[in-house]
Amino acid sequence: MENKLTVSHLLSAYSQGIFPMSDDKGRISWYCPDPRAIIPLDTYKPSKSLRSTLNKCVFEIRINEQFEEVMRSCSKPRTDLDGVWISEEMITVYCELHKLGFAHSVEAYQDDKLVGGLYGVCLGGVFYGESMFSAVSNSSKVAFHYLIQILVTNEFELLDSQFINENVLRYGAIEIRKEVFLKRLSKSIKKTCHFTLNKIDKNSY
Repeated sequence: MENKLTVSHLLSAYSQGIFPMSDDKGRISWYCPDPRAIIPLDTYKPSKSLRSTLNKCVFEIRINEQFEEVMRSCSKPRTDLDGVWISEEMITVYCELHKLGFAHSVEAYQDDKLVGGLYGVCLGGVFYGESMFSAVSNSSKVAFHYLIQILVTNEFELLDSQFINENVLRYGAIEIRKEVFLKRLSKSIKKTCHFTLNKIDKNSY
């Protein structure tokens, strides 16, 4: 894979299970980890505390209204020790993907202000989760809950979370062999699925 980003390179890469990350100097590297982390759509359950937050309707959830701002918020280091892996080049090209309908954001609002969310790439029946941010406690968790509802309701088959870490483990992430992931990817990517909130039952947990 070439060490640069274009829409066509990204689509080709994702279709093969490959994704880019940038270093702090903006240099792009490509990854296809083994094992691969995924979040099973059929086993996800919100925690009791999250169900309480959902019941209180603390956040308004929208999709695709501020995709670039979600990416920029995700690109900010969480702590002084965190590195940066989302470069300006990535933001530019992923925004192009978004305009073409291949990248989406789930956004949490309070008082009409964006306070949390996530984004990822969508090909067929596969959603490749990229990153999330939270400016208000629980906002990204609620956005993730709605991501799951969107994927299940619209019959997606695969939610890729790339690498295993503490953050994705709390959502039920597991690791599978690269070979198994690529087989599931080749099947799921052939589906036609729509990324929409329209059918979501907001009272279904």
